[in-house]
Amino acid sequence: MSQPTSPGQEDDLRPEYDFSQGVRGRHYQAFREGTNVVLLDEDVAKIFKDSESVNRALRLLLDLARREVPKDIHG
Repeated sequence: MSQPTSPGQEDDLRPEYDFSQGVRGRHYQAFREGTNVVLLDEDVAKIFKDSESVNRALRLLLDLARREVPKDIHG
């Protein structure tokens, strides 16, 4: 039994599509484990336009974090 569509919403699925045996969330956990999507805050996304620029900045940060700090930084 199909549910009626919401007001203002048309059913545009083709008749040959049958989701009556579908299970909601069936692949949810596998998807969560296989993805590493990160959502950037708006101010950060304005600077980093694509994944390449984000990865480049993070690799630079990792490189800096791994460097040894001299014990006597004043001279």
